[in-house]
Amino acid sequence: MTDKDHNPSSTHPPLPPTTEDEQFSRLRLLRSRRVGITTYKRLLTEHGTAQNALLALPEVARAAGVERYEICPEAVVQAELNAARSAGARLVMQGGTAYPDILDDLEDAPPFLWVIGDPALLLRPMISIVGARNASSLGTRMARNLARDLGAAGYVVVSGLARGIDTAAHLAALETGTIAVQAGGVDVIYPAENIDLAQSIAKAGLRLSEQPMGLQPMARHFPSRNRIISGLSRATVVVEAAAKSGSLITARDALDQGRDVLAVPGSPFDARASGCNQLIRDGATLVRSAADVLDALAPLHGAPSMPQPRPEKPPKPEPARRPLQQVAALHRQILARLSPTPIAEDQLIRDLAVAPAMAAPVLLDLELEGEIIRQSGGMIARRP
Repeated sequence: MTDKDHNPSSTHPPLPPTTEDEQFSRLRLLRSRRVGITTYKRLLTEHGTAQNALLALPEVARAAGVERYEICPEAVVQAELNAARSAGARLVMQGGTAYPDILDDLEDAPPFLWVIGDPALLLRPMISIVGARNASSLGTRMARNLARDLGAAGYVVVSGLARGIDTAAHLAALETGTIAVQAGGVDVIYPAENIDLAQSIAKAGLRLSEQPMGLQPMARHFPSRNRIISGLSRATVVVEAAAKSGSLITARDALDQGRDVLAVPGSPFDARASGCNQLIRDGATLVRSAADVLDALAPLHGAPSMPQPRPEKPPKPEPARRPLQQVAALHRQILARLSPTPIAEDQLIRDLAVAPAMAAPVLLDLELEGEIIRQSGGMIARRP
């Protein structure tokens, strides 16, 4: 009795419950051991209601070779509902009016979504932007520009709340609408460094998860999270991704779901660009700006007018004098943001949000150590 069981004859999701008791029972059914999405839907199809499915579940388990099977205790589901109430989360159920149609079409669509924020965003057109956690300065700037301009064109930007590209995309789309799909419970913020961002998204956007409240994310939860990111979106744009990365899993999910996949090209010497270059080689649309994304979607979804780019707000300068530990941290930040593709030194300093007087000696140290290369025109790059 697993998700590999025979699919039910009906491909339509079960109708939404009409009573709180039925909703409680459906959540209890899905939280029961060895009941995944396919099994959950089959049991509802065969038995009509969640209460009937729960009564039949021990016998179904026994027929599958599982003795002394116990369904999920009522207290566990009640504790989850209490935790949701405390966190300000609400339940969006498949088949209900708040559930997005684009996700409803998936064979493995999650029966329940816990959401914190504005669920109306789920009913607007969405585009996902994903990419490397250890993103370069050029990568984060590209993600910001894409998210800002796609948001201004009317799209909600979906991503995974990870550091790097995800963070840049969420921040740039806060004003126009962004959705963070979480791998653990919707009340569990990972990574912890994004707690402020997560709180901002809860106020101005939406956070969601199919996992139980309070669940700490594990590695196996992220591929499931990725299918929801791509499933919500008309297209997935990949900005920097290694050859073997979670972003490529999201891209493959998008292709399997019949969605468009687009990618930003990068230097062949930068491992963070190898996945994107591979996607483009295999047929993904090459992206230079939001206009390329809108052009690619126009034949299927219409062509929103391209907004005039808004100038980026200059970062607030930081004090020039810092402790030695902060200088060492700045070394690491510069190396993390640089790639073999040259970038203007003044742009790098703006991205780092530090005073030029603080960055200049650090850049000189890195040049003397052979870590970076200065080129004509005020350009710098990381040594391949």
